[in-house]
Amino acid sequence: MQATVGDRLVIHGKQVGSAERHGEVLEVRGADGGPPYLVRFDDGHEALLYPGSDCELEHAAH
Repeated sequence: MQATVGDRLVIHGKQVGSAERHGEVLEVRGADGGPPYLVRFDDGHEALLYPGSDCELEHAAH
């Protein structure tokens, strides 16, 4: 996965009925757009994230 600042991440719930989490990439700390990513989620909290198979990337219009 390769991201740039401003891209959006969607983390799908791992269990039936679990809510999706949405966030914006604030920093790309890996080489060539790779993880880890500093992400601000829509609820306001920030986390350093290594996306898993339950994660989808939505590229921002640049």
